Amino acid sequence: MGIGMGSDRDDGTRVEWREWGQEAFDEAAEAGCPILLSLTATWCDHCHEMDEETYAEPRIAANVNDSFVPVRVDVDRRPRVRDRYNMGGFPSTVFLAPDGSVLTGAGYLGHDGMRQVLDSVRTMWDTKGSGAGRVPRPLREDNPPAGELTSAVESAMLGQLSEVYDQTAGGWGQQPKFPLPDALEFALKRDREMALRSFDAVSANLLDEYDGGFYRFATDSDWSGLQHEKLLDSNGALVRAFANAYLLTGKDEYREPAARTIEFLTTTLWNDAVDAFANSQPPGETDAHSLDATDREAAAEPPVDDIVLAGPNALAIEGLLTYAAYTDDERARRYATRALETLQTELIDEGVVTHAHPDTVADDAGATAPLLANQARTLSALTTAASVLDPAVLSTATAVADATIDQLRDGDSFVDGPAAGAGLLDQPLRPLDSNVALADALLDLAALTGDDAYRTVAREVLESFAGASDRFGVQIAQYATATSRLLEGPLVIAVADEPGTDLHRAALRMADHEKVVVPGADAVESAPEVEPGTARVLRGDRSSTVAETPTELSEAVQSVLD
Repeated sequence: MGIGMGSDRDDGTRVEWREWGQEAFDEAAEAGCPILLSLTATWCDHCHEMDEETYAEPRIAANVNDSFVPVRVDVDRRPRVRDRYNMGGFPSTVFLAPDGSVLTGAGYLGHDGMRQVLDSVRTMWDTKGSGAGRVPRPLREDNPPAGELTSAVESAMLGQLSEVYDQTAGGWGQQPKFPLPDALEFALKRDREMALRSFDAVSANLLDEYDGGFYRFATDSDWSGLQHEKLLDSNGALVRAFANAYLLTGKDEYREPAARTIEFLTTTLWNDAVDAFANSQPPGETDAHSLDATDREAAAEPPVDDIVLAGPNALAIEGLLTYAAYTDDERARRYATRALETLQTELIDEGVVTHAHPDTVADDAGATAPLLANQARTLSALTTAASVLDPAVLSTATAVADATIDQLRDGDSFVDGPAAGAGLLDQPLRPLDSNVALADALLDLAALTGDDAYRTVAREVLESFAGASDRFGVQIAQYATATSRLLEGPLVIAVADEPGTDLHRAALRMADHEKVVVPGADAVESAPEVEPGTARVLRGDRSSTVAETPTELSEAVQSVLD
C-alpha cells in the first residue's frame, strides 16, 4: 500500500504547516516574521522522529505557529528547494527571511535544541530583521572556474580515490559510508582491485539479503549503523554498477546483487497503476531488519511512497537495460521497456521532462518544467535504450537534448531549472553533478547520431568546471569518467545489424562498460562504413577492420585498444 499522493504526509504534528509557494512568503512579509522551513522525505526515519518528538510537543508547536510561518517541503517532490536550502541531511530545519535568504539552519532538533534555536532566531530577527539573511555560496558564485581539460583530471580523481580508500572496510571515506556507484564504475576500469573490494563491501553491508535492494547508507566507518530506507535512484544506479562489474569479471558475486535488486524494484517498488517505478520504501519497523527469515516474513511490510518521479525512473531503466544487455534477462528487459514507454508517453512533452507523474502527485510538484537532473538522467536512459533496444528512441533523445540546451543552457554550462519561483528559486544554480551527467549523456548521443554538435556542448560543459577539477571529491568521479571519454574518444562499436542479433549482443558484451554500441549503424550517415551484417570498432581516429562474427568483433576491439 502506498503512502499517498499528497505533497506532505499526515505527520500528526500540531504545527500548522503551509505549502511551499509565494503565498507563504507574502504572509511572512505581511506579518513581519521569519519562515521556518522543514525539509523532509517520506523515507526519512529521523524526519518522522522529529515530528513525533519535537513538532508534536504542544509548547514548541505553539511557539512555531505564533512566531513563524511554518512551511513543510518534501525534498523528492521539490528538488530545487532541497538543493538551495539543504543543511547537510534530512530533516533540515531552516529559518528564512521573507525574501528567501537564510537566517540560520540545523538538522534534527530535539525538544531542548529546538527551544534554544527558536529563541535565538527570534532574538536575531528582532535585532537585525532581514539584514541577518544570507544567500548560500553556490547561489552567490554564479560562474564556475573554467579551465583546460587534460589527462590530469583522470589522474587526480584516481589519486583522490586512492587517498580516501578504506583499506580495512572497503569503500571510500570514513563516515558516513555511501555506496558511491559513480566512483565504483570509475575505479572499475582504472584500479580494479580497489573497485572490487569496494563492490564487495557494498554488497556485504548494504544489500538486503531477505527482500533485495540496497539500503541507502551506513553511519559508521565499518558499515554499521545501517539506514534502512531504500531509494529508487540509488538502487537503479547500483544495478548498473554491479552489472558492469559482472561484465568485466564474469563472476556471479556481482551479478546476483543486481538480480536481487531488480527483483525488489519490479515487485515492491513497481507501481502497476501507471507502469513505472515508485520512489522509495522507508525503514518501517527498524527491528524487523534484524529478524530471521521466518519472523521477518510475518513482520509488517513497510509502506511504499508511490509517487513516480522521472529522474529516478530513468536511472532504474538504464540499470535494468544494462543488466539485460549482459545477461539476456527477460524480466529486466520487460520492466525496463514498460517504464520506458511510460516515460516517453506520459512524462516527456517536446523534449521537456515532467518531474512527477501527474496521477501520483496531488499538488503542483509534478508541473511540467525542465529540471536539469531529470533532463540529464532521461537522456542517459534514452541513449542506453537506443543502444540496447531500439535506435528509434533517438528521436526522443535528441528532443530532450535540444530542449535542455535551448532552455537551461546559460553560457557554457547549465542551470538547474527556470529562474522563477518563491524564495531563492529565482537565483541560478549550476549543479556540478547534473552538468556532468548531461555532458556524459551528450557524448553517447553524439556517438549514436553522428552529430558532433552534442560532443561540442559536452566539451564546453566540462571545460566550464575544469578550473576546480583538482578539488572535486570522489562523489563527482563521473566528471573524470566523462573527461576521459571526451579526450580519448569513447570506444564505439558500430553494428550494421538489428538489435538482438548475435553480432549486436556480442557488441554489448565487449568488456568496456564505457563503450557505445550503435545498432543499425548503416542507417547513420556519419557512422563508419559498414555493410549489413558486419561491425566496425572506432576510438578517436582509430578504426578496426570489418568484423562479421562475434569472434572477429572481439579481435577488432582488441586491435583498437592495443
